[in-house]
Amino acid sequence: MRRRLVPAALLLPFALLLTACGGNSSADTGTDTDGKGSVTLDVGDQKGGSEAILRAAGELKNLDYKIKWSTFTSGPPLLEAVNAKAVDIGGVGNTPPVFAAGAGSKISVVAAWHGTSKGDAILVPNGSKLTGPAQLKGRSIAVAQGSSAHYQLVASLKAAGLTLSDVKVKYLQPADALAAFTSGKVDAWAVWDPYTSQILGAKQGRVLTTGDGITNGLTFQVAAPSALQDPKKAAAVKDYLARLRRAQTWVYDHQEEWAKVWAKETGLPYEVALASVKRTNSTRVPVAVDKPLVASEQQIADTFTELKLIPKKVDFGDFVDTRFNGDLPPSTTPAKS
Repeated sequence: MRRRLVPAALLLPFALLLTACGGNSSADTGTDTDGKGSVTLDVGDQKGGSEAILRAAGELKNLDYKIKWSTFTSGPPLLEAVNAKAVDIGGVGNTPPVFAAGAGSKISVVAAWHGTSKGDAILVPNGSKLTGPAQLKGRSIAVAQGSSAHYQLVASLKAAGLTLSDVKVKYLQPADALAAFTSGKVDAWAVWDPYTSQILGAKQGRVLTTGDGITNGLTFQVAAPSALQDPKKAAAVKDYLARLRRAQTWVYDHQEEWAKVWAKETGLPYEVALASVKRTNSTRVPVAVDKPLVASEQQIADTFTELKLIPKKVDFGDFVDTRFNGDLPPSTTPAKS
């Protein structure tokens, strides 16, 4: 039976998506295993993530290797497990690999997807007088440190002629940020889907601005270099990535069906799940790990280095492996709409 980390709730207190990042929670390393064979691929996942998509799309059949699943609540601890060789591969958003690289972790980005950033939003309460990001000066904003939303906040402020020093940043994980936002203790909340869809669906707030056109909309599969050096595991990784890419195509073609599965997996109301699928999940297309991608991630790394949130200069190109690109389109390929 599929294990659960927490009971179903209207608003879940942890990161659900591949875009979810930030936090210090660890993994549920249960005994869920698929497939058969002498090779075992240890896969790090997030709730309602890769395993759920692969299972819904029928892509966990006829495996000639085993997949052992470990469920993490966010990207940073998943990448810590990759660095420690406890996990061979796992899915995260666009910012955790930058922080992991800054910490000198042994990681390799091996696959990427490009989607819209409409689900990455700065939310304000319905009664707020704010009408644009330039008006955030002097205001308090909740955000998860090191998350994709953290970079989206920085980039959105920059586009409005502001910096982080112009606002009062409250580093809060989603559960605490939600409480602060709904109780009026912060003026705004920078967050990702499905939280965006949850707030909008519950009519608890509205969008001030989104990351669309501001952030790169990338999500990744990140592997342990030691696993990639093992020819049998590398072959399993190649097959696993092919299945994930087919599953993402299935999501685009079966949005309502996937929303039902996702709602059941996560405890999200179906309407919220469907809104998030349409806004974010179904827009992702598999793309190559290429030079424009590295340059885009380098920009994120340099931004956080300048903010002294990453201790040293990071060369993001040292943390990618392009062997699984095949004939994938460039990372700048437009997201599906």
